[in-house]
Amino acid sequence: MSTDRSTRSSRRRLRQSRAFIGAFAIVVAVLAGAALAGAAATTAQGPRVTDVQVDPAAAVAASGSRMIITTTQSLQTVDAGQVTVTPATPFTVDTSGRSVGVRFTLPLQDETAYTVTVAGLEGLGGGPAAEISQSFMTSGIDVYLLRRGQDGDTIFRTDLAGETADAVFTHEHIEDFRATSSHLVVSVRSGEGTGTNGDGEAELIVTDLDGSNARDLTLPGDGYVSNLQSADRGELIGYTFSDANLSATTGRESALFTASLKDDAADAEPTQIAVAGDDQRVAEWRFVPDTDSILLLAFSGSLLLTSATGSDPVALGNAVSIDGIARGSSHAVVERADARYAIDLTDGTEQPLVDAAGEEGLPGPVTPMPGEGGGTLRTFAEVENNTTLISTTVSVVRDDGIATPVFTAPATDGVLQTCVSPSGRYAAVLVAPDIVDNRYDAYLLPMTSRPETHIIDLSATSDDREVSILSGFDASWCQVPPR
Repeated sequence: MSTDRSTRSSRRRLRQSRAFIGAFAIVVAVLAGAALAGAAATTAQGPRVTDVQVDPAAAVAASGSRMIITTTQSLQTVDAGQVTVTPATPFTVDTSGRSVGVRFTLPLQDETAYTVTVAGLEGLGGGPAAEISQSFMTSGIDVYLLRRGQDGDTIFRTDLAGETADAVFTHEHIEDFRATSSHLVVSVRSGEGTGTNGDGEAELIVTDLDGSNARDLTLPGDGYVSNLQSADRGELIGYTFSDANLSATTGRESALFTASLKDDAADAEPTQIAVAGDDQRVAEWRFVPDTDSILLLAFSGSLLLTSATGSDPVALGNAVSIDGIARGSSHAVVERADARYAIDLTDGTEQPLVDAAGEEGLPGPVTPMPGEGGGTLRTFAEVENNTTLISTTVSVVRDDGIATPVFTAPATDGVLQTCVSPSGRYAAVLVAPDIVDNRYDAYLLPMTSRPETHIIDLSATSDDREVSILSGFDASWCQVPPR
């Protein structure tokens, strides 16, 4: 009897096991069928968007920001010809798995709606092509300005209207500063004799963009820092340095150094950039955008394109000055003894800078505008009888020579510098009002006591292009200090 009960129990368990296995197989089959149906439906519909990543604030501040669009399928390689960006701006495209990335090679305009459309998007598994379109709104743009005063000097961050100015860094004596994507680097002089003159000890102070976490950079020695500049990316700065104890035979004069602002390089020694020849003095220099190269003008008058370490320099003839290099391009504007030239730094070819049609004033400084073919911002002085200044005009001059006046200063005011915002939408025009009575201070980088920065909207079509007048100078859009 015991054996019969055991046999019946075993048979019952076997029947239950077979029933469970059968039911499980049915569930698996149903799920697999659903998955295959879902995959078939996804393939039949073509790729669809599941996620979009973009940083609107970073997009207006610097070149190289990206929009990454993730889809439901692994994608065939997307060609740049399939992508449209509105408003138009230069870009590159890459494809990785289910994502397509659009990299903007220039900063975008502020407070502007951008739309990225990808046509003919195909999955690796086949199926119909799809068109996807994604939009985003860029952030507003700010500018940093330096304001000197009897009780100390202050760097302010403000919106373009000047309504939200915030003091971010104060010191008894600020010579100059630059802003990168993550830091402020400030050239100051400290100790006895500072304040309204150039005495004291040189320091380079690095802070976060809000002025916090201040620390000192290592300098080459005791001396003087000038011509402070920052690269468009990489948290790299450069400056010329002269020893405090300088004689005809000893000491460094106007030697070019670079340094990193990254935290892990805080105590690193700066790197001196070697100049071909015996004379190491540098009169002017610029970082070449989106590269590790430097364009420099030696005291000898030689124009050299060199690496960030000074190796393998390329001679580009002689020059009188470097006007600048447009952000997002490899085209430099330099002044030679006979004329100004636009030089393509990728191959050394050059051509005379196009004349400005209709402008009869005496030409002054030239500021290249962002991008290939962006044109230039030029200053013209209207002079009567070769002696009397009538006015000073700032004009946008396109590559075809067409000139559009955007700002005019009366004879009583001096135009000291012009700079262009990262996207090229705005100009910052530094003006010394009533220049005869607007005395300069005794800093190493001297400035009038009442400098004004006029913000001009270059995209405006009307004559009323002026956005605001801000108190201060050394706008953070400027790649070089006033001179």
